[in-house]
Amino acid sequence: MTTREMLNAVIAGTINADVQAKAQEVLTAMDKKNESRKAKPSKTAIANAPLKEAIVNHLNEVKHATASEVAEALGMTTQKASALLRQLALDGVFTVSEVKVPKKGAVKNYSVTE
Repeated sequence: MTTREMLNAVIAGTINADVQAKAQEVLTAMDKKNESRKAKPSKTAIANAPLKEAIVNHLNEVKHATASEVAEALGMTTQKASALLRQLALDGVFTVSEVKVPKKGAVKNYSVTE
């Protein structure tokens, strides 16, 4: 049974052993493909790895900083620094707190997790 035949049978409401077997086959193939994708880092993740390492090294030196301070020190946009800091914080590398900055209000401050 082809995938098209299986989908047409589902649309028609004809669910039999052949349809169920094909559906299981398709799901197994999808799971296999998704697992191989998880194991391989994306192009963006590969490109961001040295930037993340630079951020970690910078924060190990200064102990705490905001995204704009990190961006200025490392020559990247604040948006890029903020996104990478957020990812590193989710990974448990940094802790996040809020500090009040004059004329900006409350901003996130990242510090090295002890």
